[in-house]
Amino acid sequence: MDVQSASSVVLQALTQAASQDTAVLKPAEEQLRQWETQPGFYTVLLSIFNNHMLDVNVRWLAVLYFKNGIDLSGRLLEFSVKIATQIAVLIAKVARLDCPRQWPELIPVLLESVKVQDILRQHRALLTFYHVTKTLASKRLAADRRLFQDLASSIYGFTCSLWNHHTDSYLQELQAGHQDAALSSLERTLLSLKVLRKLTVHGFVEPHKNMEVMVSVRHVHSCSEDRGRHTHLGGRGTCSVCREKLEKTVILYTKVLLDFLEHHPYPFIPLIQRSLEFTVTYVFTDVGEGLVFERFIVQCMSLIKMIVRNDAYRPDKNVDESNAETLEAHRIKSAFFTPPTLAEIGTRLVSKYFLLTQEEVAMWEEDPESFAVEETGGDSWKYSLRPCTEVLFLDIFHNYSATLTPVLLQMVHNLQGPSDVDDPAQLLLKDSVYNAVGLAAYELFDSVDFDQWFSNQLLAELQVSHNRYKVIRRRVIWLIGQWISVKFKSELRPLLYESFLSLMQDPDLVVRETEQFLPYLESIFALLFQLLQQVSDCDTKMQILHVVSCVIERVSTQIRPYVACLVQYLPVLWKQSEEHNMLRCAILTTLIHLVQGLGAESRNLYPFLLPVIHLSTDVCLPPHVYLLEDGLELWLVTLENCPAITPELLRIFQNMTALLELSSENVKTCFQIISAYIYLSATEFLQDHGGSAQLWCVVEVAVKVSPVLASQTFQPLFPLVFRGVLDGERYPVVMSTYLGVVGRVLLQNSCFFRTFLMQMAMELNQEVDHLLGSMIEMWVDRMDNITQPERRKLSSLALLSLLPSDSR
Repeated sequence: MDVQSASSVVLQALTQAASQDTAVLKPAEEQLRQWETQPGFYTVLLSIFNNHMLDVNVRWLAVLYFKNGIDLSGRLLEFSVKIATQIAVLIAKVARLDCPRQWPELIPVLLESVKVQDILRQHRALLTFYHVTKTLASKRLAADRRLFQDLASSIYGFTCSLWNHHTDSYLQELQAGHQDAALSSLERTLLSLKVLRKLTVHGFVEPHKNMEVMVSVRHVHSCSEDRGRHTHLGGRGTCSVCREKLEKTVILYTKVLLDFLEHHPYPFIPLIQRSLEFTVTYVFTDVGEGLVFERFIVQCMSLIKMIVRNDAYRPDKNVDESNAETLEAHRIKSAFFTPPTLAEIGTRLVSKYFLLTQEEVAMWEEDPESFAVEETGGDSWKYSLRPCTEVLFLDIFHNYSATLTPVLLQMVHNLQGPSDVDDPAQLLLKDSVYNAVGLAAYELFDSVDFDQWFSNQLLAELQVSHNRYKVIRRRVIWLIGQWISVKFKSELRPLLYESFLSLMQDPDLVVRETEQFLPYLESIFALLFQLLQQVSDCDTKMQILHVVSCVIERVSTQIRPYVACLVQYLPVLWKQSEEHNMLRCAILTTLIHLVQGLGAESRNLYPFLLPVIHLSTDVCLPPHVYLLEDGLELWLVTLENCPAITPELLRIFQNMTALLELSSENVKTCFQIISAYIYLSATEFLQDHGGSAQLWCVVEVAVKVSPVLASQTFQPLFPLVFRGVLDGERYPVVMSTYLGVVGRVLLQNSCFFRTFLMQMAMELNQEVDHLLGSMIEMWVDRMDNITQPERRKLSSLALLSLLPSDSR
């Protein structure tokens, strides 16, 4: 039977099951019960309850059978983990809407299922329990949070015992040498801990008042501290899969602590001392050698970072106004971060964790573009070691700069002069130290004479052309980029520019790509364009385009003699980037600056420029999601630099109505574009669009969304509207829209309306009262032109608003 036939049969059975006649209802229910185990039954149910054309009672029955089908014990016996996970996610999505009020039996069924002896069913029940808990914990409405807190209070003890039970089972099976059984227990340990994490973090408003919660958190903390025992248990005799699961469990311990610290900083205060002790011991002393793995180091550093920078642990300037918890946290931190401890942390961060790894050096050699654009922004510090290390360094240095500044300056002093190209370790250490000095530029403002350092050492290091010295050349040019906005004399810039020019011709691609703004315009622009053509990675092209945009923005119209090559290349790059919307965004940004630099000469770009604007601002095309904001900015800049209106420019205005109806996010730019059209060529623009109801609908929407801004923006259009009303516009649809615009302004910006009315009276040499009376007479006479109830109501309210007026 095909899907359509099956759907028809099931629909008929559901219709009969909704009957009040038991003779019809009973056989239908029996038939539906038999289908519950048939493949495809739930897919058909899904299509039925999503069909809004069907009777609501039938759709309701379809939902009930679908949900009841999920409850079947057989659903928790799925052998495939992938399919079981999808089933668990599906149950969680239904639970988000129905649990616990409309589906009170879900949690009890799951709790009973995790107790059974059947290992497969127990695991699948735990998997579902986790996804349901995760989904319920993510709800943020106050009523939903209270429901989750009630749930957490009722099941917390059971979840703790579940986690402890599976942890003990894992240890027993591992010690007995039963690796398969140990792995199974470890998987269930991981799932129960995931549930416990959600309950602990999101299930209690004041967790410190619940002894069971605090005992559980301390237990998790102990497991995190005992990294050595876990490593031993996951040693050579353990299967790789088991070791991987064990590492995930250890990471989950730290996630519980990080989440608890983030959401409950004050209850975390008793754990600050122990947290700092174990994290610093493992990460910044020899104890951690051979015991820790990269993700665990990242988690430990994140924990230190969050403790150091937590606002809840920072006393007010007036210490007496700080609460007792804050003062206690500050006391613990101050006692722990002694000068020797800080010096050790700072030294190891720079001399160990800042060093380029063998993998990074190999990537530099094999794929320089990927190395140069390695992701280090956003939230990457939460997952990747290098950005995490640098973020921790910044926070530590910012909070303890008085102690760490001498330590860093001593490291700089020890590396004075050119480094030995035959000593890779020294080169990598200097790269790390320079990295630290660049990151801490603002903190070191009063401690480093950067101008002298640049003249006496850094400039010379830029001239060392040996291939192995490329690490230092790249770092020095980055370092100068960090300091140039902090402290750098303008008279030194010519020396800097000369150095940049030579670096742009460096044989190493990574060194050439890292540069700053250069005033040697012709040479540098040609080199940038050459580099743009040589690279192939989209991220690399985006970085180069960003620099090109900066250059054009800085020199403005002086760029005109040098852009011919770029103008020819951009259409090619745009076509090549059809599947790469972020690269197209970079091209749009470049075009914005290019049009501004070219001014009226930008009209030569219209064959390429206008189709780009049309594509970027057409809400019917998928790319607009990425390109719209930059596309609108380019559209506006193009109009602002347009010497005369063209038919092609008028044609792309067709995108405007949909843009204003889309949202108010870009409405200001849309208003500016419309104003630009009016100021550019009011006659041609209004001839094409002034008489169309479409344009006036746009104006009406604009006034509705932003009455003050829209009134100012479209002020040149209002005389046309007003005269249209006074003259009795012959097209009913247009007249209706005119009245809608006037009504909106009158109701939502009455001050503007009064001022405008006086201006019109002066222009027409009439009394204000006489002009207002003529408008009202025509308005009342043409009320029948207004067929839409909303607009009739608007006109009525607008006319009524004139009743208290002094005008007679």
